Amino acid sequence: MNLLTVENISKAFGELVLFKDISFGVNKDQKIAFIAKNGTGKTSILKMLSGNDTPDTGQINYRKDIRVSFLEQEPEMNVDLTIEETIFASDNEILKVISNYEKALENTDDADAYQMAFEAMDRFNAWDFETQYKQILFKLKLEDLSVKVGLLSGGQKKRLALANALINQPELLILDEPTNHLDLEMIEWLEQYFAKENMTLFMVTHDRYFLERVCNEIIELDNGKLYPYKGNYSYYLEKKEARIEQEAVEHHKTKLLFKKELGWMRKQPKARTTKSKSRIDDFHKIKEKASLRRKDHEIQLEINMERMGSKILELHKISKAYPDKPILNQFEYNFIKGERIGIIGKNGTGKSTFLNILTGVDQPDTGKVIIGETIKFGYYTQKGIAIKEGQKVIDVIREYGDYIPLMKGRQISAQQLLERFLFDRKKQYDFVDKLSGGERKRLYLCTVLIQNPNFLILDEPTNDLDIVTLNVLESFLLDFPGCLIVVSHDRYFMDKIVDHLFVFRGNGVIEDFPGNYSDFRAYEDSSVIENRAAKEKLKEKLKEKSKEAKTDKKSWKTNDSTKKLSYAQQKEYKQLEKEIQKLEFKKGEIEQQFVTGDLSVDDITELSKNLKEISDGIETKTERWFELSALIE
Repeated sequence: MNLLTVENISKAFGELVLFKDISFGVNKDQKIAFIAKNGTGKTSILKMLSGNDTPDTGQINYRKDIRVSFLEQEPEMNVDLTIEETIFASDNEILKVISNYEKALENTDDADAYQMAFEAMDRFNAWDFETQYKQILFKLKLEDLSVKVGLLSGGQKKRLALANALINQPELLILDEPTNHLDLEMIEWLEQYFAKENMTLFMVTHDRYFLERVCNEIIELDNGKLYPYKGNYSYYLEKKEARIEQEAVEHHKTKLLFKKELGWMRKQPKARTTKSKSRIDDFHKIKEKASLRRKDHEIQLEINMERMGSKILELHKISKAYPDKPILNQFEYNFIKGERIGIIGKNGTGKSTFLNILTGVDQPDTGKVIIGETIKFGYYTQKGIAIKEGQKVIDVIREYGDYIPLMKGRQISAQQLLERFLFDRKKQYDFVDKLSGGERKRLYLCTVLIQNPNFLILDEPTNDLDIVTLNVLESFLLDFPGCLIVVSHDRYFMDKIVDHLFVFRGNGVIEDFPGNYSDFRAYEDSSVIENRAAKEKLKEKLKEKSKEAKTDKKSWKTNDSTKKLSYAQQKEYKQLEKEIQKLEFKKGEIEQQFVTGDLSVDDITELSKNLKEISDGIETKTERWFELSALIE
């Protein structure tokens, strides 16, 4: 069933054409992700679909009486209303019935009003609906409905807007960066909710694990054209790679044809026949195609950053607390060269405060922070950059530096760095106030990198960045030879970049975990079985893996032996390694129970059965792993 049809829509701001003659449809139960570079009109399209904007040309047609909800990237709400009042302010008829019933409960003297409200609850089946929406609020940690919106944090406002969107039970839910400002626990809950619910979704998101696990179709806007992919993120990557290869072949053929036709054009006399005029028209089309080129090339950087001495950064028993809220408690750590640390934890556990203490923006209550004399921080904060009126893109970055030195006396200029982060030469001379939110974040990132720091600290660098820019950033960071600390809710990004984690548990507790985010989740899932020996054994394995990962990340471009496998095989190969590791861990736990546990006959029978299933699984997966390994050799 078709819910929405977009026909030949276009949008421009003055001379800037965002897109032209775009058409697509949304059918029931589709979960579509819309992918495009920052500044190409993703948010504009979402606003048009939600009815908050109109296209310059074309039209958008909805099925009659369709319910649509729109989750904005930065939701606007009445700050004077409470959470409950905000929810009941919705146009949802059932919510109005529940609101009337709750008012009737407060005024039980009016028996007729109470009876009418009670009957309406039955008629609209509002009892079940009330239970459902309260469960959603509980899952999103919005239990105190009396709190006013004006007192909520950015993350809480996003959760309230999300709750409003879900409670309205829309037939079509439109989402603009739904995971922004949500902590990892909330993101994973939302991921599971969307995966199991029969909902129709159309979203823009940079969260690639979210794309992988939720979406069943991806539409990409690339160089003004739409490309649909019937599958999740892995399928999209595989098919896009094949498309680009095919385009490269066709482009090569077009260039050869252009050379041939150019020779013919030069030989032709001025008097033309009708046939030759037609060929001339075709020549101009061929010339236009031959001159097109992709702008997503990668450059490997060998950064010649400032020398780091033996002393990097030392934290000596630092503590920090706010009233009734401890952040750090006697925390100690000595950083070493090349460290790549990810920081995770729920919102409000003090991650940003910790970064501010490291960089001297804030001071600890007790303890010392000792910074090595050679250390030069590059600090990317969530606040962004202050832009002066009338500044152009190139002027902003040149205030911070003109180039980054590379090995062998080479350098990358400010213009080249901007190009690498998808600002072409024309865009570099645009006024900054014309940039989209994502483009401003991208520019801010460039101002941090151009200063050539040897210790990078990035606080939520992936928010508002498109997937293309994220790939560029990841590529840059994998080349980066200095120390790196990243706070991010982007699990894919963390898995690719960091070697170990600081896990902020709250109440001043910080755990140093030896592995990336996926390792941490596997460890946390295994923690439900209380077996300290097995858990410590897993942690030791992860420490060894973390050491190996440091080497792997530094030589990621030269040592990638899995390139002999297809994309799907590479994904399977890496997944098998993780699955085998998990099974071996479970096997060790069961064996440990045989040694240490007081087991009944039934327990022994059940554990023996489980042990055989796990052993068979390890054998099957190991055989497949060896098959793929043989292809690499």
